[in-house]
Amino acid sequence: MSFFLVLEERGGHIERVSWEALAAAHRLAPAGEITAVAIGAETAALAAEAAHKPLGKVVRVEHPLLAPYTSDGFSAALYQLFQSQSPTQWVVLPHTYQVRDYAPALACRMGQVLIGDVTGIEDGPVFTRQLLQGRLSGSYRHRGNGPCFVSVQAGAFRAEALNAHANAGPAPIEIFTPALDPAQIRTRPSEPFRESAQTVDLGSAQRIVSVGRGIKAAENLPLVAALAQALGAELAASRPICDNGWLPLERQVGSSGHTVAPRLYLAVGISGAIQHLVGMKGSACIVAINKDPDAPIFEVADYGIVGDLFEVVPALTEAVKAG
Repeated sequence: MSFFLVLEERGGHIERVSWEALAAAHRLAPAGEITAVAIGAETAALAAEAAHKPLGKVVRVEHPLLAPYTSDGFSAALYQLFQSQSPTQWVVLPHTYQVRDYAPALACRMGQVLIGDVTGIEDGPVFTRQLLQGRLSGSYRHRGNGPCFVSVQAGAFRAEALNAHANAGPAPIEIFTPALDPAQIRTRPSEPFRESAQTVDLGSAQRIVSVGRGIKAAENLPLVAALAQALGAELAASRPICDNGWLPLERQVGSSGHTVAPRLYLAVGISGAIQHLVGMKGSACIVAINKDPDAPIFEVADYGIVGDLFEVVPALTEAVKAG
């Protein structure tokens, strides 16, 4: 049986969510049976980066028509790769906007299913995914004969878990050249949306201080920003803060914003609506500051401080600086 992990790159490097997807793939197969796929017009550097991870081998799916990214190009090239590998059992991907664009078409072309946005994998295997913006969880089991496509939610699996796997040496690298024709590429993409405006990458941040409606007014944001600076953390927010224009949308955490999984997530004045919890409950350590002892945020917090944030945050900032 063949087990594939499709990698995604950004700026010439493999994105962290791909390594989280590899951690998920280890739930399905031993590391030595997993083949990572680096796809694009030039993949040598990506393949070399992947070869040092705990996996069996790396396949470079390379063709000039695979840059820039298009759904037509990626789905056609990967279809040819998986058709050449028989039988293929699992294909794991990170649940990104790009994967959401081409993976459904790829699975449909192969007459198979896509279990998207997976947050857990249990023995069976049984896949868990959230429904109704996290209000419910569903369990899914694949019973077909062909490959099952599984996309993994960012932050659901920890890339740090890969460090526990011994790596005997660089994995072997192979090249697969798909047969692509310009007529197959029906789209002509422009520059990535808001790419030049991106100033923060919350998905890779190890510490995040997030602020909610408890801050009351935009002029009070420097109070929380000072705590973030003292901790060496990124400043983030719940949706109401961004809807009000107090912070840019790129700093929003939640079902309509970023899904994050830092080592430390400090929620300041955030009540904990399910739409926000969906985006951050995979964090390694959650600290909540809220004056309402019954706030839902305390249900997922590892540490909770019940108090007025206007008193707690300055004291905590000074304590961090002193420490």
